[in-house]
Amino acid sequence: MGRSTNRRFAHWQIDAGIDFLVACGSTGEAATLDEDEWLNAVRIVVEAAQNRVPVWAGCTHNSTRTLLRLAGMLRQIQGISAVLSANPYYNKPTQEGQFQHFLALAKAVHPLPVCLYNVPGRTAANLDPETVVRLVEASSNIEAIKEASGKLPQIAQLVHSLPQGVKIFSGDDNLALDSVGIGAHGLISVASNEAPSEVASMIRAALENDWTAARDIERRFGPLFEANFWESNPAPVKTVLSLMGKCSDTVRLPLVRPAATTRARLERLAGELGLLKLAPAEGNLGLL
Repeated sequence: MGRSTNRRFAHWQIDAGIDFLVACGSTGEAATLDEDEWLNAVRIVVEAAQNRVPVWAGCTHNSTRTLLRLAGMLRQIQGISAVLSANPYYNKPTQEGQFQHFLALAKAVHPLPVCLYNVPGRTAANLDPETVVRLVEASSNIEAIKEASGKLPQIAQLVHSLPQGVKIFSGDDNLALDSVGIGAHGLISVASNEAPSEVASMIRAALENDWTAARDIERRFGPLFEANFWESNPAPVKTVLSLMGKCSDTVRLPLVRPAATTRARLERLAGELGLLKLAPAEGNLGLL
């Protein structure tokens, strides 16, 4: 993983006006990073941010015991603002199992804030709103949730059930404005890797009730939101970023580069959106 590439990427994102960075989330291929690589990537982003924006560290595992060990490693890094952790994958735990899993993490990193990450499409486990409420009531440092279930009624239930200070973030770009419209507080985005200024502007406009501006941006970049999942994320994102000169398009097995036909479609779309820049691509990406 290229230290200088990650550092430049973090600077670019911050300069573009994003509100916070997530180091080692799904789009950063966290699932295939070695522990040393993962910890180093988080450290690089924290150092690059220099307290200009908060840095959240992705920390997910399907073994609670391993998750707590990883959380202990994170505590070595000064400057992390929060921990983002997804449902335990593959095990398909019950709601009680997820409750105990996330509660153990919250206790391990206390007082560092925790953002739950509900992404059943990747983990085969949904975190029910009732369980989220239990977790918030049980631990003062569980302060947010990234909701990527794709279910607006579930997000609405969270809006109505959670204390006002708990933040709800959409985890789906194409549902972000709908989520904000029913009370969510923002977006943890995939497309902001490619278009940070535009996606940030879209969410700020929605939060300020400027729905005309927000919908105009969504209408323009909606095709990109969809294109990022033409093949498994983050292969399309990294392809676009490589065309922009921000990183290489290398992904680790079991992911592979997009097919030639997909790459051609991505290049055409990126050109239409004005994203392409003439710059050399190098290194790998370890951010969101």
